[in-house]
Amino acid sequence: MTDNVSLGMPKLPAPPYPADVHARLAEDAKAIIDRYPDSRSALLPMLHLVQSEEGHVTRTGMAFCAETLGLTTAEVTAVATFYTMYRRKPSGDYQVGVCTNTLCAVMGGDAIFEELKAHLGVGNDETTEDGKITLEHIECNAACDFAPVVMVNWEFFDNQTPESAKKMVDDLRAGRTVEPTRGAPLCTFKETARILAGFPDERPGAVEATGGAGPASLVGLRLAKGEKPQHRIVHPRGETSGQEGE
Repeated sequence: MTDNVSLGMPKLPAPPYPADVHARLAEDAKAIIDRYPDSRSALLPMLHLVQSEEGHVTRTGMAFCAETLGLTTAEVTAVATFYTMYRRKPSGDYQVGVCTNTLCAVMGGDAIFEELKAHLGVGNDETTEDGKITLEHIECNAACDFAPVVMVNWEFFDNQTPESAKKMVDDLRAGRTVEPTRGAPLCTFKETARILAGFPDERPGAVEATGGAGPASLVGLRLAKGEKPQHRIVHPRGETSGQEGE
């Protein structure tokens, strides 16, 4: 018997964007598609584009991508759900990702993540009530020589501690200026999504801002160039910088 089984109702088609929003996004979409020989290759930046509109990839956004690129909604959904950089639900102005992969974890990443959860009153992939911060753990930020690392809207905050991370999120929630360790100045998640869609960052000085790799990251490059490496890249705990190379 199936009396207690609820099959549910099928979802209605996603509502379209308002006419003015659709026209604006269509113009931006054309600029993206024109970069590629095959329009379907534009799907990833197109998903960033619709994410910049509402802060996450909605059913309306996926339908817009499908319609514009001549794809099925199933094809678009398969891509949007595969990559974690595409949010599937409303998120905060600042996406705070704590690396909990091996090196960052043992250097303090796990402690940072646990303390931020308690400090913000949210769990993994949850957003604070004021809509400012979405907290998540990230498997790797590809910045192991700066461990433990926290990223905010994909900008680096290196060599963090629970205390520095808590101060950083407090400053973000209070609207105070927060500067990444390296890279471009922070902007909101929606603004970041538009930049990732391939549109220029027009903020003064943003393009010029940069940050290089740390010493440990460059050892292989220096060896390839025939340079003599340092004898010691990372100081053992308790030693001073004056002992390097001895």
